[in-house]
Amino acid sequence: MLCDNCQERDAVVHLTRIVDNAVTQLHLCEKCAAAKGVETTLAVPQHPLGDILQAVQQQASATSEDAAACSFCGATARDFRATGRLGCPHCYDAMEKSLRELLRRLHGSSRHVGQRYDAPVAHVAEKADSVHDLRDRLQRAVDAEQFELAAELRDRLRVIE
Repeated sequence: MLCDNCQERDAVVHLTRIVDNAVTQLHLCEKCAAAKGVETTLAVPQHPLGDILQAVQQQASATSEDAAACSFCGATARDFRATGRLGCPHCYDAMEKSLRELLRRLHGSSRHVGQRYDAPVAHVAEKADSVHDLRDRLQRAVDAEQFELAAELRDRLRVIE
C-alpha cells in the first residue's frame, strides 16, 4: 500500500481518525508521518526547552561553562544544553554560575519574586493516617469481641477528632 501523502513509498504508519462518527484512515510512509508529527524511528522527539536553552547559551563562552561538571553524576553543562535536564540534585551546585546566568537571561532576574510554595503540613497527613488506623483497629477489636480495647480505641479516636 502506498503512502496517501506522497504516493511514492510504502505506507508503514496507519492512522484512524474518528470525527463526528465519521471514520477516516490515513496511510503514511515513515517520512511523511514524521513530517506530520507522528513519532517514528526517523522522528526523534525534540524538546523545545532544549532548543531554547541551546540558543540562549550559544552567546556564552563554551570553554568556561563546559568545564563545569557534576562530581556526583558526571553531567556537564554541554549535556544540560543538549537535553534541558540536569543529571541529579548535585548538578545545581556544580553548575550554579551558568544556571544563574541562564535564569537571568530567561526571566530578567535570577531571584524569585513570585508567590512562595508552601508544602502541606506533615502532621495533618499523619493525623489522617492515624485516624484511619485507629478505626481499623477499633473494627477488628469489635469483631473479636474485645470490648475493653474497643472502648479505649474509641476514646482515643474522639480525642484525635
